Amino acid sequence: MRKDSRQLMDRRDVLKSSAGILGTSLLTPDAMKLYPKNVNANSRPSDLKITDLRVATIVKPGPSPCSIIRIDTNQGVSGLGEVRDGASPTYALFLKSRIVGENPLQIDKLFRKIKQFGGHARQAGGVCSIEMALWDIAGKAYGAPVYAMLGGKFRDKIRIYADTEESKDAKIYAQRMKERKEKMGMTWLKMDLGIEMVADTPGMVTNPSDLNQWERDQLPHPFLAIEVTDKGIGMLEQYVAAVRDAVGMEIPLSMDHLGHLGVKSIIRLGRAYEKYNLAWMEDVIPWNYTELLKQISDQSPTPILTGEDTYLKEPFRVLCEAHAVSKIHPDLATSGEIGDMAEEFGVPMAMHYAGTPIGCMASVHCAAATQNFLALENHSLDVPWWSSMVEEGVKTPIVEHGWIAVPDLPGLGVTLNEAVVRQHLASGTGYFDPTPQWDNEHSWDRLWS
Repeated sequence: MRKDSRQLMDRRDVLKSSAGILGTSLLTPDAMKLYPKNVNANSRPSDLKITDLRVATIVKPGPSPCSIIRIDTNQGVSGLGEVRDGASPTYALFLKSRIVGENPLQIDKLFRKIKQFGGHARQAGGVCSIEMALWDIAGKAYGAPVYAMLGGKFRDKIRIYADTEESKDAKIYAQRMKERKEKMGMTWLKMDLGIEMVADTPGMVTNPSDLNQWERDQLPHPFLAIEVTDKGIGMLEQYVAAVRDAVGMEIPLSMDHLGHLGVKSIIRLGRAYEKYNLAWMEDVIPWNYTELLKQISDQSPTPILTGEDTYLKEPFRVLCEAHAVSKIHPDLATSGEIGDMAEEFGVPMAMHYAGTPIGCMASVHCAAATQNFLALENHSLDVPWWSSMVEEGVKTPIVEHGWIAVPDLPGLGVTLNEAVVRQHLASGTGYFDPTPQWDNEHSWDRLWS
């Protein structure tokens, strides 16, 4: 949730000098009734110290397991964060010894201390989950919502978009998309449409037959030499046409998971889909191939988007400066807050998210505080217990008619519903069990001699 460093310094100076104003001692009795349960109303921010880090792993709140972390302090104020979907909680746990004893309000200092242990995609899960939890603690200590500490909000509610389960029957797929719009009230739709939808039909895909499973899973797209034929493009186009007929042209429609195709095939698909006015084609090749992405963007009339696997703002700056993509798509649990930087280059920002309500609400605060924000992803519309994992500052269901209201309570504005979370813990794991085995993890972290 990092903003531009100059903005952060200004805001933090204000927070430090205004602790008495923001402190809980001036909250009205009615406001105190709404205050999250794990906030210490008598806390002294300057004396806060981190005492513990614990984890609870949830089975499939979205497509993959997710781990919630809890950072505890010496004053009873705790903060919640989330390790990126599908990532190991070890990414966060092995950082415990590096943050215990520190003041959790020194967010920039602590981030710089652990930044080197993050990496692209899921490898950022530990660093970013800790940063989320620190912002939650800071908001609770100062009595302010996270969005307020990021400079205030541009909007009171956040637009949501979501994947829809595929079907090889175009009519069924289109009907599912229509139900997202008409029954759930979604105002932005997204469809997965990859070459696997047509690959079983002869003449659709040119695919080298000597690739083993490791190569298919690990090699970047350009090295797989997979191309889609004109006949395959025509068949894929039928799915998009059916969806547009069902939902209309007015609602934004995005596309993901096209398949690990070559650059020329992506360009040809972008041209074929032009008449359907897609909001974007997502992650068409790995994000680090800036020149290839620019080649695609320059030749495809359908906008190109990437970013969910990109760590920190510097690689995003490279993409935005080159105008290699039309839109960026960071995941807060991998990248942190990137929107202000992209806005300088005229690039709008959508946000990826696939996990529990904790990371979702962190993303909501970030989206509220970012002017060039478009829409936030949610992979849990069909998970009946997802919204009930949290309580306090949110409605149930959290997503109402395609929107999430921005909570106004301190920190992230939510607390966990322990009973519900316990019902969905991963097998063999506990609810924030002690983690003494990580208390003394140590290495020589300095990057120079």
